[in-house]
Amino acid sequence: MSAQEPRDPGEDMSEDMSEDTSFVRPFIITGGRAEPLQTDLRLETLVMAVGAPDESLAFERRHIVTVCAQPTTVAEVAHRVGVPLGVARVLISDLVVAGQLACRQPAELPLQLLERIRDHVRAL
Repeated sequence: MSAQEPRDPGEDMSEDMSEDTSFVRPFIITGGRAEPLQTDLRLETLVMAVGAPDESLAFERRHIVTVCAQPTTVAEVAHRVGVPLGVARVLISDLVVAGQLACRQPAELPLQLLERIRDHVRAL
């Protein structure tokens, strides 16, 4: 179809709907929640599976437990599962509360070390 030919408005809508049939809204995955039960999950928090994924878990949750067989950051889990970071945080916190995952915060860097890094970066 050339750019000059008129298009049927209903045709555009049907094409758009057929392309996005696999898209699921994030609030559906999280049950409508936007905030995780555990508020201390940061991007760099390491998450690891406690055991094998429970067969009763929904698809995304089972996939997260599988991905976390090795210690993985929250940000990497979101990327591998293909969900937004906020959705991953909600799902991960649910799994931690359910005993399917364990999380460990990396050690904080001392302020002096951060200041030295900042000073060296400025010197570049």
